Amino acid sequence: MTHTRSRLGAVALALTAAGFAGHALADDFLEAARQKVAVATMSKEKWDGPASGPKAVAARTIVFVAADLKNGGILGVSQGVEEAGKAIGWTVRVIDGQGTVSGRTAALNQALALKPAGIVVGGFDTTEQKVAFEGAAKSGVPLVGWHSGEKPGPNVSAGLFANVTTVTDDVADVAASWAVVDSGGKAGVVIFTDSQYAIAVYKARAMEAVINGCGGCTVLSFEDSPISESSTRMPQLTTSLLQRFGDKWTHSLAINDLYFDFMGSSLTAAGKKGDGGPKAVSAGDGSEAAYQRIRSKRYQAGTVPEPLNMQGWQIVDELNRAASKAAWSGYVPKVHLVTATNVAKDGGPKNLFDPDNGYRSEYRKIWGK
Repeated sequence: MTHTRSRLGAVALALTAAGFAGHALADDFLEAARQKVAVATMSKEKWDGPASGPKAVAARTIVFVAADLKNGGILGVSQGVEEAGKAIGWTVRVIDGQGTVSGRTAALNQALALKPAGIVVGGFDTTEQKVAFEGAAKSGVPLVGWHSGEKPGPNVSAGLFANVTTVTDDVADVAASWAVVDSGGKAGVVIFTDSQYAIAVYKARAMEAVINGCGGCTVLSFEDSPISESSTRMPQLTTSLLQRFGDKWTHSLAINDLYFDFMGSSLTAAGKKGDGGPKAVSAGDGSEAAYQRIRSKRYQAGTVPEPLNMQGWQIVDELNRAASKAAWSGYVPKVHLVTATNVAKDGGPKNLFDPDNGYRSEYRKIWGK
């Protein structure tokens, strides 16, 4: 009997120790998430990009091939490229791929037929358009991508001089960490992505990994839905998810704000409050509509926006470096998180994340303009 009691006592002590260790790990995870969110919400007021580079090359024409101009992120970057193109003295043409593979193929072929001095691949994967990219490489036209792969910088195998983007893992980490912090480590999450794009799946799986790493959190569903069909799919999908999960669904994570554009009506019909659950956070872009929802606390709590206009200027700078046979700039913008607490400062009059770090004058200085 004594031995039995000793064994039971030892087991109890072991279980208690394991429980304390588990709580400690959970507390450490939550504290690490809080620190990430705190850093990501800080203002970006200091220029941390390139300080030197080649002077502007002579006037030329470049083409921005957009995956889909209905996507606010892609539209914002294209406008930044047009603004920077005017500043450097170049002509910019924008061609819309209209959200389909065939449309993007046609747009790329049209761009190549124009024989431009450079092409911008706006928001779609190099793997999708392998043949067209090979054609561009053979013609010697330099390619710069925006969100055209998982990683920033050159992609030699795809023929990209540089891919302009923030670090995908960091974007995903910050968005998912906010959900962890907001829920106190008890989030019930639905993740939205689009398997047409490798970067979208990569980002969504990275968010999933963060949620799975939170002991008290749950990934309720991993939804693969074409982003270009959000207007028709999301209302019914939202209703269906509410029926399946009810109040267990506390947070939504998506690879783009566009998914949240069409959830509000279904959430309203279900009696959900605009500032209540499920709280939506986007790991990408930061559209004007997203800023409006965050400001008004209507069915979106946060976004991890790209500095879209600034990235347009970076794209032009990278193409100027390519034309000058220089290396890419090496610049990777740091991740930023916008919520109701900082949206007034970081939203600006246009409801877009446009860092007040003087990037326009910095690039003009580099170009001699």
